[in-house]
Order: sequence, then C-alpha cells, then structure tokens
Amino acid sequence: MYFLTGWPRRLLCPLKSAEEPFHIQPSCQRFYFALLSETQLSIWFSRPSVLIVSYIESAKAAAQFGFYQKAEWKPDDSMIAVATANGYILLFDVLGGGEDKYLYEPVYPKGSPRVKVTPGFKEEQCAPALSLELKKPVDLEAPITSLQTLQEDLLVCTADGYLHVLHWDGLGSNGRKAICLTTIPFSLDLQSARGGPSLDLDGVYICCMEYCLTLDGFAVVLSDGRLGFITPLSNSIAADLQGVWAADVADGTCVAVNNKYRLMAFGCASGSVLVYMIDTTTGSMQLSHKLELTPKHYPDIYNKTGAVKLICWSPDYSVVMVTWACGGLSLWSVFGAHLICTLGEDFAHHSDGTKKDPLKISSMSWGAEGYHLWVIPNRQERRKQEDEEQDVERVSPPHPCLQAGILQFHFIKSALTVNPCTSNQEQVLLHGEDRLYLTCGDPTQIHGNSDAHANLHPREGSPLHHPSNPDSSLSQGLSTLLGHKHWHVVQIHSTYLESNWPIRFAAIDTAGQCMAVAGRRGFAHYSLFTRKWKLFGNITQEQSMTVTGGLAWWKDFVVVACYNFTDQQEQLRFYQRASNLDNAFASVTKLHSDTLLLNVFRDMVILFRADCSICLYSIERRIDGPTPSVSVALLQEVSMSRYIPHPALVVSVTLTSVRTETGISLKAPQQACTAESIMLNLAGQLIMLQRDRSGPQVRDKETPAVNKKLLPFCPPVVLAQCVENVWTTCRSNKKKRHLLEALWLSCGEAGMKVWLPLFPRDNRKPHSFLSRRIMLPFHINIYPLAVLFEDALVLGATNETILYDGLQGPSEPLEALFPYCTVDRTSQIYLHHILRQLLVRNLGEQALMLAQSCASLPYFPHVLELIVHVVLEEEATSREPIPDPLLPTVAKFITEFPLFLQTIVHCARKTEYALWNYLFAAVGNPKDLFEECLMAQDLDTAASYLIILQNMEVPAVSRQHATLLFNTALEQGKWDLCRHMIRFLKAIGSGEMESPPPTPSTQEPSSTGGFEFFRNRSISLSQSADSISTGKFNLQKTFSMPSGASAKGRDVECAENMYIDMMLWRHARHLLEQVRLRDLGCFSAQLGFELIGWLCRERNRVARVDDFVSALTRLHKDFLWPFPVIPVGSFSSPLKNGRCRSVLSTQLLKSQSADSLLNSEMDTAPPSAATTNHTWMDSLVQSTKDTETASSAHSNQNSPQTHDAFLSLLTNKVEEYSVGSATDLTETSSVVDGDWTMVDENSSILSLSQAELEHISMELANKGPHKSQVQLRYLLHVFMEAGCLEWCVVIGLILRDANVIKQVISFLDSPEVPPETAQSIRNGLLAVDAWASSDCLGYKPFLNLIQPQLQQLMNSTSEQVQPDAFQPAIQSCKLAASEGPAGAAAPRVEDSRGVPAPLGLALPSLEPAGVFSRPPPEDSPPEQTEEQGEGEGTYDCTLS
Repeated sequence: MYFLTGWPRRLLCPLKSAEEPFHIQPSCQRFYFALLSETQLSIWFSRPSVLIVSYIESAKAAAQFGFYQKAEWKPDDSMIAVATANGYILLFDVLGGGEDKYLYEPVYPKGSPRVKVTPGFKEEQCAPALSLELKKPVDLEAPITSLQTLQEDLLVCTADGYLHVLHWDGLGSNGRKAICLTTIPFSLDLQSARGGPSLDLDGVYICCMEYCLTLDGFAVVLSDGRLGFITPLSNSIAADLQGVWAADVADGTCVAVNNKYRLMAFGCASGSVLVYMIDTTTGSMQLSHKLELTPKHYPDIYNKTGAVKLICWSPDYSVVMVTWACGGLSLWSVFGAHLICTLGEDFAHHSDGTKKDPLKISSMSWGAEGYHLWVIPNRQERRKQEDEEQDVERVSPPHPCLQAGILQFHFIKSALTVNPCTSNQEQVLLHGEDRLYLTCGDPTQIHGNSDAHANLHPREGSPLHHPSNPDSSLSQGLSTLLGHKHWHVVQIHSTYLESNWPIRFAAIDTAGQCMAVAGRRGFAHYSLFTRKWKLFGNITQEQSMTVTGGLAWWKDFVVVACYNFTDQQEQLRFYQRASNLDNAFASVTKLHSDTLLLNVFRDMVILFRADCSICLYSIERRIDGPTPSVSVALLQEVSMSRYIPHPALVVSVTLTSVRTETGISLKAPQQACTAESIMLNLAGQLIMLQRDRSGPQVRDKETPAVNKKLLPFCPPVVLAQCVENVWTTCRSNKKKRHLLEALWLSCGEAGMKVWLPLFPRDNRKPHSFLSRRIMLPFHINIYPLAVLFEDALVLGATNETILYDGLQGPSEPLEALFPYCTVDRTSQIYLHHILRQLLVRNLGEQALMLAQSCASLPYFPHVLELIVHVVLEEEATSREPIPDPLLPTVAKFITEFPLFLQTIVHCARKTEYALWNYLFAAVGNPKDLFEECLMAQDLDTAASYLIILQNMEVPAVSRQHATLLFNTALEQGKWDLCRHMIRFLKAIGSGEMESPPPTPSTQEPSSTGGFEFFRNRSISLSQSADSISTGKFNLQKTFSMPSGASAKGRDVECAENMYIDMMLWRHARHLLEQVRLRDLGCFSAQLGFELIGWLCRERNRVARVDDFVSALTRLHKDFLWPFPVIPVGSFSSPLKNGRCRSVLSTQLLKSQSADSLLNSEMDTAPPSAATTNHTWMDSLVQSTKDTETASSAHSNQNSPQTHDAFLSLLTNKVEEYSVGSATDLTETSSVVDGDWTMVDENSSILSLSQAELEHISMELANKGPHKSQVQLRYLLHVFMEAGCLEWCVVIGLILRDANVIKQVISFLDSPEVPPETAQSIRNGLLAVDAWASSDCLGYKPFLNLIQPQLQQLMNSTSEQVQPDAFQPAIQSCKLAASEGPAGAAAPRVEDSRGVPAPLGLALPSLEPAGVFSRPPPEDSPPEQTEEQGEGEGTYDCTLS
C-alpha cells in the first residue's frame, strides 16, 4: 500500500534563530506548511521544499500573548489562526506578493525547449512570494486545547470546558459564540439520549477534537480520557448538539478521523489505537478494530511504547501513521494491516547489534498526495545532536542555528489507493513522486534497461546502492512476475512533472506494457515497447483539463474522466495510444455530473458520479476515419442516492460477471462476457447489485440487438465488511473456473477473503441446501497488491532495509540513524488456505475439484505439503483436546494425488520429531508407506522414509528395510543412492551400541574416516576433493564417535563393513553371471568397488565364461557394438589373403585428440569421475620398460608376416600421440595433403585403389561408438590384471584385436594357468568359429587372421602341463607389458627414443575413483595400512 524508500531528507532553515519548530500544520491542498516555534510563524512551500516567509513576534507582544502553540488554516489557504499560551487566537492574512509574485523561479539555459510563452506554465513551477499580516487578536481568556476549521467557522476548545465558534471573517460580537460542554447531553447511543445527560461533565473539557465531514460531527477526547462523538442535530453547528461516548475507555490521548471510511482513530495511554465507527441504526460508537504492536513481531517493545502521541491519516485515507511518547513511527492500512514500524529490526539496531534510541517526534504531517511525511523531532533530541556536532566542529565556524530539524520521509504507494480500476489487472504498479515501479514487461526489456534499475532517488545516490542486474535467463510468463525481486522503474517525464506535480493517478494496461499518469493538469502516457513518453503537443490543451475520476486502459485507448476548464464541463475522453496526444484525435463524450470513479469491464465503462448515480456506457472501436476512434453509448443509469449517504464514501466501483443465482452449473458456465453485477466498496462495506432476473425473461434470439434493453438491478446486498481492495477478472477458463469466477477481497488485519463459487460435480443436479457461493477467510504474510487468478498467487511488495554505518562517529548523520529503505517484490501461494477452509466445512468434493484444476502448477507439491504441515502443527501442539481433528481428512484428501508419498515424507522431514507419531497415526505406518514406495519404484522417497524408520524403529528394522532399498538401488543403477545407503548402513551398525537414535554429526578426523586411506599414496593436486571423497564409499558417517574408539566399536564396524561387502560381492556376482559387463563397470566406477581384487578371488568361480557365443552377443548388445559384416569386395581385395586387420581401423579410430577421449564420459558417471586415478597405469609403465624388448620380440616371432603395412592418420591436432606399429618399428607415418597414405617397412608410398577405400570404410562401419571402445579397452585391462583370461578373449574378439588373442594364448603356456582355463578358451573359440560360420560371417576374416594362434592352442592343450602356484601380480605385469604397445594409441612418453608408452589414457567413464581394498584395522601402524591385495601392487596414483 505505502512503502518507505531511501533515507529521510533533512531540510535546513536559512534564518538564524535560537528557536526551533515544534508544530507543523498543512494547508488544505498540502502545498503550504505552517511551522510554529515559540514566537515565529513560518510558511514553507512543498515543491521545492523551501521557506517562503517567516513572521517573528515582537518581545512585547510575545509577553502579552504568550508562546505560540497550535495553528490552523482556513480552507481556501487565505488565513492562518494561531493559538497562544495565554488564551489568544491570532489571525493572520496570507497575502500574495504583488509585484514580486515569485520568490523562487526556475532558470533554464538559453534556447531550452522548456521556455514556452504559455499562460500558467511558469507559474506552476515557482515558489510564490507571500506575506503575513496580523489581524486583531481574539482573547478567549482560557488556555486553548484544540483548533478545528470548518468552511466559514473556526472551532476552538478551551480548558474551561467551552467550545467557541468563531467566524473567520466577522470578528465582532456577532461572529462568536460559546457552547458549554456541560450543556451537551452524552449517552451510549442516540436512542437513549432523550433521558437527559448521562455523563457527569463538571470540570471536564475537550483536549483534542477533529471534525468528520462524512459523519457530520466531531470526534473528541475529553480531559478525563473518555472518548466521544458530538453531532449537531440540525444544519448549524451552533444549534443543539448531541453526544455519544464509548464505554470502558478512559485513557484517550488524541484523535484523527478518516472521512473516506467514516472511522475515528483514538490514541490511548496504553499505546494502542482504537478505531471506532458509528452504528448507522443506533448512532452508538462501535469498536471496528485496534492498531497495536504484537508481542509476536515486537517482543521487546510492544508494551513499552508509552502513550500514543500523534495519529495522522494519509491524504487518500488509505493508511495511518502513529507515533508514541517513547518515539518511533508505525504505519497501518485503514483496516489494520501492519506495513512498517521503526521500533524493530534495522531501524532499532546498529549493525553491531547495539540498540539505537528511537526518534521522538513532536509533530508530523503528510505532504501532497502522501509522497512525503514531514516530521519535526523533539527539541531535546535535536539539541543533543547539535551539541555533539558542535563538539566535533570546533574548528569550522559553528552553524547549529541553521538547523531547522525538519525531516522528510519519502514514500511510494500502490496505484490502487487512488485509482482502484487497476485492480482488474494482474500487475503491481507503485508510484513515487517522480517514478513508477512495475512488476511486468518483457524480461529482455527489463534487463536491457540500464536506468530501470536505478532504484534510488537522485538525491540518494550512495555508491553502495546500485542494484545488480537480475538474472537474464528468465522465460516469459510466471517467471516475469516472480523470477526476481527487481522492479522495472520508469522515470516520469520531467517536463510533465515540473508543471503538473504531484502525480495523482496512475494506470497500467492489461498486458503490462503501457502506463498513464495524471498530475494536477492533463496526463501523459508511456510505452515499454518504444521506451518513450507521450505528452500533449499543445500545452494549452494539457492545462485546460484535469483528471477527476481516474484513468484506465481499454485495448489501446486511454480512458479519462476529466473536467474541461474551457467548456466548464465534465467529459469522458478516449485517446488512442499510437496517435499524437492531442484533442483532435480524442473521442469526447459530455457528462452531466462530476465523475468520481471510473472502471472498465470488457467493452463497457462504468462511472460513479457525484450525484451518487452509476452510469454504464458501451464502447466500440470505429475504424471509419483516418485514425481509429471510439463510439460511446449510454446503456443504463442506476441511482444509488438511497443507499449512499455521501458520494466521497465510495472507495471503488467494479463491474463483474459474478452472480449468485441458481443458474450456475458446470454444464452452462456463467456468461463471463456479460456484466452481471456491480460491486461497490462503500467505506469498507462491499455492496453487490445483481441484475434482476425475476421478471419475464426474453430469449436473446428473439430480440434484435438494437432495441435490447438491459435488465434492471436488484436492491443491494452487503457481502463483506472492512474491505480495502477487490479483485475480479473478466477472463474465463473452463479448467480453472473456481479461481477465475471467484471474488478476492483484501480486508486489512483480517487477511484476505475469497468468495468462491461451488459447482455440482459431473453435471449432477445441485443440492437444494448447498449454497452457490461461499466466503472463505485466510491469512497471508504479505500485503496483497495483485492476484494472479490461474496461478493461485498473490503478488505484493515489502519494505527491506540496508544498514549503513559507514559514517559512525560522535555526530551521527541521518544515514546512520536510519537504514536505507528499499521495496522488494514478493509473492505468496494461497491455495492451501482455501483447500483447508473447504475441508473444514466438509466440502471435500469442491476441494478436490479445485486442487485437480491446479495440479499442473509447478508449486502444487508444495501446496500439498503446506496444508499437511499447517494442520499438523496446529493440532499436534494444541493444549486442548480437539473434538473433530482435521488431519485424517487432510490425509485422505492427499491420497487422491500421486504425490501422496512424497508429500507426507517431505512434511515429516521438515517437522520436529515429537510430532511424527501424531502425523503417522493419521496417514499410516511408515513401514507400509516405505513398501509402497518400493513397489512404485520411487527409491528417493523410500530413502527419505528410511530416515524416519531409523528414528521411530529399532536398528534391526531399519537395517532390514535399508538392505531392501540398497539391493533395489543396486539393481536399478541409482549410484548416488547406493553411496548414501552404504553410509547409512554403516551408521546403523555403529548406532546399535547406543540406545537412543543417534543425532547426525560429522566424523571425527581421527576415526577411520574417508581420507586416511590416501596417507601413503601421492594424489595429484589437480584432482578435486570431490572426486577423492566420493570415490571411496567409506565417507563421513552420520554418527559421532569418540576418538578413542573401543575394541567393541571396531568389531561392530568391521562386521558392518563385512555385511556391506557381502552385498556388493553378491551384486557383482549377479552382474557377471548375467554377462552385464557394462553395468559391472559402472558399478565398480561409481561405488569404488575393488573389481580387480574381487575378480582375482573369483577367477576360477564366477569369473569363468561358460558360453562364449552368448557372452559375445550380449556384449554386442550392451555396448551397442555392430556385428561385423563382410565387405562385398573382400574376396577380390588387393591386400594379400584379405589381411586388412582390425589394427588398421583401430589406428584410424584412435588418432583423435586427448580431449575427446577425456571428455567422453559415460552417461551415468558423475562429472567428478572425469579426473579419477588409474590404479593400473603406473604398474604398466614400470613393467613396460623392463619387458619392452622381450614383448616386441615375442610378438614378432608370433606373426611377423601379418605386419606388412599399416594405415595411420596424423593431423596437427594430435602431436602428442604417436601411433606405433605392432612390430614396434620406428618409421614415421604421415599424411600428405590430407590423403591417406600406406606406409610399408621401406617407407615406399603407394596410393590406394577404390576397392581398398571401400574396404577401409567397411572396417570403420564395423566399429561401435567411441565411448564403448574406451569402456571395452578399460574392462580388458581389468580382466588382464585379474588374470581372467577367458573374458580377455571375449573382449579381444569383439574388438577384433589379434594382439589380445595372441597374448592370451601365449600366456596359456605358462605353468601358472590352470589347464581347465586353456581347455575352456579352446572350446570357446571353437564354438565361436562354428557360430561365425553359420550365423555371423563377418567374424570369419578375423578368425582366419588368428588361425596360427588357434592352431598353437590346439597343440598345446593336448600336452598337460602341471600348473604351478599362480602369481597374479607378476603375471598381470607381464600381461600388461606385452599388451601395452600393441593395439592402443598411447600418450607419448617424452624421452629421446620416442618409444610409445602403454595405454595410459584417462578413461573417465568406467574408471573407479580409487580401487582400494577395505580399510585395515585401525590399530595397525600407518606404514602397513596398504593392504597388498592380490593383483595390486603399491601404486603411486597420479593423473596422466
């Protein structure tokens, strides 16, 4: 509604004076302010805020009259009355400056376009020169307590119990009359007043009084603290007066009246403000609501504020400012919504937490249109400050006498306060005195606008507060309205502002792209598309009109209800947005009476006029002329004078399609296009006038459109009280009818209300007892400024503060006293409130229909959580037994949605443990819910239930459920969850020793934690800590353990580790049995499973291959590897014996840059796995150097004849790779001009024929994806190190890598290999050969290629070699060494010989992040913590 912005501004008085002001009184229009000090009367102008004239009383007169105390203006600003301490009223004439009309004038540079010789242009921007002239003083012979102006009279209350009526002009004997308070009868209501006075008023006088125009009476505070209301029984104030008083109050201190809402706010000594209204039937005073600080939000200060000192309603009467004896300012909306208070948070504390003294205020007043609050601090406050300043500024000439001590607080306010027609839109529009704030517009425009974020007034340009740009990646739609806290700030055009300040109305169109503002005269509009303002080209036209009833947008027209000074006539005008702003392009309709309010509904305009009538006009776009115009026709007039006591009481008028009658059903949705009813906010009472359909109904078809007469309206019905704002929409959406056909009300401290339609379900006949609509109240935490109907959101704004203590010192400036205030956008979901209210009223069916219509909203799961959470908190913490609990109903309601299981568990996790039993008693046993999650395959939710089970059940139960979940997660490859489950199971094991459920805490560094295993291994610094910690599954545990863990604890932990290892081994066995090598690789890499060690143990058990053919086909399928096909030209190939081997194409595939290999991650691998260590790499490097010569000789003697030539491609991107031949020759291969070249041993270059190229392309086509190749190569290494030779053969076959087969077969000769392995490989290869001959001929060329090895195998298996003890570590080194230089492209070892190193690529996808053995017992010395597992040496893990 109203929001503080920036820092307050201090105004300095140019006159030197020892006196300081203590009272401020605004003139009627608030353009002038009268300031009083003891013997001075000063008049200040509002814009610019300057002193115009000061009257200083002579010492002799001051001695006679006494010091000045109060002041009051005559309504036409021509006179000021000042009350003095000795009971005199001094009347001053305020005179214009004669010749020197202006005290201050704007000065423009030469040639400025603003210098226009138009009447009234310059005058509007000048501060006028005024003079004050004292008239004859009036002596009332008693101290004066209160002054109040009426049209021609001045009312003065004196301490002797009299009420004096003075005439402003005639001050003779006829111009004055005194009424004694004791002669006024006071009663509790006007009906009992005839029995004579009921209050004893002897010695009592009026100490504070204010006149209320719309109640036609005076709100008074009596000297004994009682509150009353005095009303004249006839037209004249001097005639009979009658009073009513409020029962049970005797501590009143001050009063302020609200003319628009007919409210009287009385301040009390207790610190609260009581707001009364007059009951229209009995005339008694009724308490409407209280304004007081709550202990919930202000626990330190709520009962220490002291008495209420001042109450000030804003000029538009929508907010009230209160200050107390102890200081501070607090702002409330008219019906008690609390907006701002300076007694808490940053206002009351320094940044170091020390308390500030609140600002004590002696007088305050709102400026024009409520953009400023003028505040005069207490005198002792200022003296204290100035003394401090003098101490500091001894060096500089002292100037404290210049300090006038006026503070100006700056406010921005919602456009709804004065122009309620904007309530039909879904944007928030705020306006300050020179800028607009909007929450809408295309986000790209918002971000592109650099000055749009200058969220500062020019005078507040602190370098600290340049707002940052919002995130520019927002999409249109909801994110535009919700995505960031920034406003789109539009500076109002300075030319318009200078001559027409202050801005009185602002409006925005439905799309949120066009704004219009109206000041004192004329108006201007702005477009976000063009970023330009449009002003009247002819200033005379601008100055000849003033907007009276407000502004609105209809399509691309601005609708203006204005008064034309030239014709002296009220008009309704339409200006087209695209045309120039000129009356020549306007459509003008003459009106018969002054317009007070205007609103637009579809193609209708509704006007509320000063004669209390409502007019409906139809509007239609005409395109017959050169420019589009509007034709306006009067449809209907409705007189409301019977129901409206005063036209100023109508706050807003709205046309809606809402109706209550029985015609509502789902089959025939209400005609959203027709204006069914008028909503009138009459001083906070929402009144509805519906169309009267009781008469004979004529069908639409039968009447021609021309003479169609609109239905009359029924008598009004009151829908709600204490209404501040109303929102409806004219859009319709069949899916969300509940929300779009509802009526939304903002009701101050009572929160919001929604008048919701109720529909019978599935087109059934409605129940006769079921009403058509229901009013549901609900509370929200923000002040609502707009409602997004379909999105079930309320938009608002909130004040935020920024502390600025950069200038602390002995003299604290204002910037240190007050925080810098900003206004942030905010929003809130309200759907859960409505659903809850419907369930409370047993309208579950309606709640279900409403919820299902909103189920697609992104925050719908949050809505369900909120409803459970709110009801649970309320019922479970209630001290009284609840007769009819709502939680079971809510639980049943939520089961209708698929999100039921997540909702319950999320709510439980966010609720304290003590309430869980109550929750699960209503929703069901958590064990059952856990099982439901498993059945629904929702493992993440099941994991959340596990945490609840851990706290609510014994460890055995949670372990049982955890094991279930762990196995399911392993099966589904949910690796993150598996890691959590491992940690969880370990925590449960340790937790069994402790009786209560453990509280989570981080692991002590000295216990067996994650990083200890790395003590003796050098880890490359380029690795991220993530990859180290996540690689090992023994991460931090969720239980705390003392550093000296007992032996029992270690036993439990070892048992727990064993239990987990057993499950991991079982899963690995399961994967290997099912030939799921790819899954096995993922499993190993993701969970840090020691695959090589395990395979060594399982080498002769599960790691055997029973059926080579099915294993081969399964690998083809798993790794998306194509079965090889025979090229058509293979039989006529020029290469001898078809010897174009897989080496050829492997080299082609492998000659890619290192980056592509490093970046090829598996889809399931987390990014951190990309930099993990290679356990096998260094062992290979070491062993290769030793066995290099042997291995190359070994391969030479095996198959020298197959290496006649090889192909390679080297581009400039792969200098770090060398491609070595299988025979380890040192020739260089090259590419000339990008052609393929064939290099033989003699480096003779031959060109390839067409057939050979086809052959090569066919070879390439027989390869699978690069990622699969990397994974298969890695698995090959793993199986080689573990000595699982059968698997090596299968992988060698799929890769069609002859070297692998050669190596394996050559190793079969060694005595360590059991004969059954050799037998199995022989049988397997024979089976593959048979299968290839029948089913897959593409394998035949490769099988032919390895024929010599097969022959060797056949011969060797006949001789039975006696196996020796198998030594895998040496064996694997040998295997790796001979494998190294063979088929794989390798990083070049930078030595002089340029010998290619073994395959050392970082293979991120499947590489386990540290294939280490299980942690050793803790008591073993650190040197021995490296368990020398089979198949592993001690490695130095570094990254290549």
